[in-house]
Amino acid sequence: MAPLSDNLRGSILMMAAMAGFTLNDTAIKYVTETLPLYQTLFLRSVVTVSLLWLIGLAKGGLQLRLSRADTRTLAWRTVGEILATVFFLTALMHMPIADLSAIMQSLPLAVTLAAAIWFGESIGWRRIMAILIGFAGVMLIIRPGGESFGIWSVLGVGAVLSVVLRDMVTRRFSSSVSSVAISFYAGLSILVVGAVMIPFDGWQNPTLAELTGVTLSALAVIGGYLAVVMAMRVGEVGVVAPFRYTSLLWAVAMGYLVFGDLPDLWTISGAALVIGSGVYAFYRERVLARRALG
Repeated sequence: MAPLSDNLRGSILMMAAMAGFTLNDTAIKYVTETLPLYQTLFLRSVVTVSLLWLIGLAKGGLQLRLSRADTRTLAWRTVGEILATVFFLTALMHMPIADLSAIMQSLPLAVTLAAAIWFGESIGWRRIMAILIGFAGVMLIIRPGGESFGIWSVLGVGAVLSVVLRDMVTRRFSSSVSSVAISFYAGLSILVVGAVMIPFDGWQNPTLAELTGVTLSALAVIGGYLAVVMAMRVGEVGVVAPFRYTSLLWAVAMGYLVFGDLPDLWTISGAALVIGSGVYAFYRERVLARRALG
């Protein structure tokens, strides 16, 4: 057998990462049908932080001391992390997983726009048009004024904006701060939020099935994180990144198999616009990168 090319391996890893993240979402949605949200967050974070600590030790130690500038960056990133987690999971409790996933598909386009505004990165009119079409697709999905529109759709959009803040701030970290340390602090912040909110949200003794779901969620999200890092390091970004959109396929499959939900025609149409414009934006970025190389 011929060995797999780097781009093919990267694409497979990216699809595996999206499957991991969607499995995490599915497990959380399933568990929070019977277990309070913040208790679930707390329990998952205990597992996640413990595993990240062990990964850090396996890599020779987890360096958690930060410079003053990196500490400020961490503070802003933590705000984005907490808001994104709370918005997303609250919406997930009340929305079909495929519908929320469809809204989240606009994230790459939102990050592209934010990078242009925040860092002054150049984007041509073609990618601007792709971003506008993608956002029009989001409007089709959430349909302001329609029967399906509600606070949960707004929270889904809020989750996208919060992730943009988190990802933009992340680029401010110095090279001395490891990805595992950033992830550890992120997990620790969610653990603290869960612990603080438990007295207000309630606590109940979890069943074995609920603990299994929480553990599966933690393993899936860490596996997804490691797979996406490996994917971006193995293959070309322009080839590998569009495979992020396979998360919607996983979400539709999981939503149907576990919860019996299927997206309606409006959601499918909006998702098609978002994904199509996103793939085109990645394509244009790759074309421009090739031109820059001569």
